[in-house]
Amino acid sequence: MTSTHAFWLAGRQATGEQTLDVTSPWDGRLVGTVSLPTGAQVEEAVAAAHVVRDEFAATPAHVRASALDHVARRLAERTEEIARLITAENGKPVKWARGEVGRAVSVFRFAAEEARRFNGGEAQRLDTDAGGQGRLALTRRFPKGAVLGIAPFNFPLNLCAHKVAPALAAGAPIILKPAPATPLSALVLGELLAETELPAGSWSVLPVPNDRMPALVQDERLPVISFTGSDKVGYAIMDSVPRKHCTLELGGNGAAVVLADWASEEDLDRAAQRIATFSNYQGGQSCISVQRVIADAAVYDRLLPRLVAAVEAQATGDPSQDATDVGPLVSEDAARRVEAWVQEAVEGGATLHTGGKREGASYAPTVLTGVPADATLAREEVFGPVLTVRRVEGEAEAFAAVNDSEYGLQAGVFTHDLETAFRAHRVLEVGGVVIGDVPSYRADQMPYGGVKQSGVGREGVRFAMEDYTYGRVLVLTGLAL
Repeated sequence: MTSTHAFWLAGRQATGEQTLDVTSPWDGRLVGTVSLPTGAQVEEAVAAAHVVRDEFAATPAHVRASALDHVARRLAERTEEIARLITAENGKPVKWARGEVGRAVSVFRFAAEEARRFNGGEAQRLDTDAGGQGRLALTRRFPKGAVLGIAPFNFPLNLCAHKVAPALAAGAPIILKPAPATPLSALVLGELLAETELPAGSWSVLPVPNDRMPALVQDERLPVISFTGSDKVGYAIMDSVPRKHCTLELGGNGAAVVLADWASEEDLDRAAQRIATFSNYQGGQSCISVQRVIADAAVYDRLLPRLVAAVEAQATGDPSQDATDVGPLVSEDAARRVEAWVQEAVEGGATLHTGGKREGASYAPTVLTGVPADATLAREEVFGPVLTVRRVEGEAEAFAAVNDSEYGLQAGVFTHDLETAFRAHRVLEVGGVVIGDVPSYRADQMPYGGVKQSGVGREGVRFAMEDYTYGRVLVLTGLAL
């Protein structure tokens, strides 16, 4: 576990001149040492991706699909090993880490399926006007060029998969830059890709330090950027390269709305359990974790004690233990920031119902009410195990509260009413509305992304493939249609 890990340069292992130690957020132990690429090696990887782009775009679909299927199988075979690695470098409880590996398996499987059926071509008769008689247009999609995929720490395997798998399925070379805190899972992904017959240069995994990222972002040979991370960094990237295509999956301030018709004992117990689980899973370090609960006054007084009890029932501690629900945050600095935001809210008049305590990088699952509207905790993405609860009068006020945010990733609405569900879909300013559940639900094949400060573009395998490609029209002339 503590040997030096090589990176992957144009499909082969390589080492640089410097190294980076990866440590556990839980106990500070050394998990592994990663070799960092030199500037010359980064240049070699980018040049290789640029050179191979036409060859790779022309690679038969079955070749790309077979490689993606292979990665899916190998991930499944090594689930426990990789899950333990995610837990070690990220601090994620191992039961959630196993789920992350399973999701990555699905992403590569979906990508293999899409590689086989993507780009079937759309034919359009042009003789609907006299000037188009005898003409047929055929539109196919082609890669825009090599992709720079920049992944975050919170899902160190699956969010790398969401960059790599769609790019390879579409025939676009990719340079993957994993998060400096969690590069080991991405390097394992490189091991599995190296077992395939994909062309040399079609992929690289480069643990480049963040201070060297601007040079990669600016490189004209990487015309597509797929970034997952903070809104500040994401929009800074987009502003710096206005002529590139950028897909940005950024932050959130996820709201779960509990309306008056979600009122039975069973309803409220389920809502409380789902909200408690998904405000705290991954230590709250998910952009669609529940941060805000907006409850109708008709159910608020019965829901709040259930929420507090369900949050207090979350098992905290050593993430390597199967029973643990909530592990540490990615670093002690991250936990200190959460601590400061909660303290600010309490000093501003909020009521702390449970939690509010930090120990090293761990922060206790926390519930607050009465958080001032201008508190940092109310306006920004906390990215920690903290839940705020607010009472509202009716649906209109609830939906207005959801929209009163600079973010718009996903929202959950607990209701049984179909008309209300469609109103929520029409009114809520988010990229996805989940009815009868929390906003934290994501199926890896569905379109996923946000509006406002939550980003632009969509992930989800087929939708990312569309982002990485463009339509090119072929007009055939002199046909008897």
